[in-house]
Parts: sequence; C-alpha cells; structure tokens
Amino acid sequence: MEAEPADPKSDVALRAWTDEDLSLLRGLLADPAMMTYLGGPEPEEKLLSRHARYLAIDESGSGRVFVITIGPERTAAGWVGYWETSWHEEPAWETGWSVLPGFQGRGLATRGAALALEAAAAEGRHRFIYAFPAVANRASNAVCARLGFEMMGAESLEYPPGTWMECAIWRRELRPPRVAGWRPPR
Repeated sequence: MEAEPADPKSDVALRAWTDEDLSLLRGLLADPAMMTYLGGPEPEEKLLSRHARYLAIDESGSGRVFVITIGPERTAAGWVGYWETSWHEEPAWETGWSVLPGFQGRGLATRGAALALEAAAAEGRHRFIYAFPAVANRASNAVCARLGFEMMGAESLEYPPGTWMECAIWRRELRPPRVAGWRPPR
C-alpha cells in the first residue's frame, strides 16, 4: 500500500503528454472498470489513434493534454485535457480527466483539472469550458462541483459513437489567472 503525501494538493503537477505515456493510456482506457461510464474499454487500435491525437493536439493549437503527476518523483497518476468544441453553436473548450485506480480518492482529479483550467483560461480564447460526465459518474460530477462549474442540466449524448448516455452538462466561465508572470505548464 502506498503512503499518501502529507498534502497531495501541493504535490500534484501537470506535464505535457509524451510518446512514453501510451502505457498510462492503456491503464486508463483499456480497463473495463475505468471505462464503465464511457462505453467500455477501448481496443488497441483506438488507443493508438487516441495516443497520436494526444501527441498532436498541443501543436495543432486545438487544445492540450497533460499527465497528472504526484510526488517528488512525478509519478504518472492520470491525465487531464481540454479541447475545442461547440456547444449549442457556441465555441468553447471541453475538458475531461481520468485517474488510475491506485491514485483515486486523493483529490488528484480535482487538483489536476484545476491546473488545466488555469492553462485554458490563460489562453484567453474561449469564455466557457464544459464537462459532460455521465449522470451516474458521481466522482466526475463531484470534481465539476468542487471546481465551480455550474450544472446546466442533463442531455442524452452519443459517446463513443454508437453509444448513447445521459450526461450532466457542466459549464464554467474562465478567467485568466491574476498572477504576474504565470504561464501554462508545458
């Protein structure tokens, strides 16, 4: 059993997604338990395609994908990202996250998502960021609430293609950080 850090909030950081993070992606998206709310585990072909998108998103300027790390050794614990979307014809960011089972329950998703929200706000491109967790996904809905998202309702959305699920619609207004010299993590 791993010891929890004294203050996990100060020990969480983000780093850019790299080619070496494919094994992390497999641990998160090929695990049936981790994909309960997202249509089941992803096959290898889909994981490889997603990995390529995660590697390219930063250069494309259409979003960012980060690895959530913990501890002084910066152990990979999950991922968080944001990407461009349109919600009811309004350009915006969409965000999502996932934390490995061994690291869940420590607030890492909340802290990692908070850092990603700071990066999205610093870009100054969109007024709002949305999250669309399954209504039944209590943990992700709790992250949204803790981060100050406003619950806009629920709708049936198709994700992945061919799978319909009832999603909570969360929205948060972004404001650039007010810290002089702050830059989004790279």
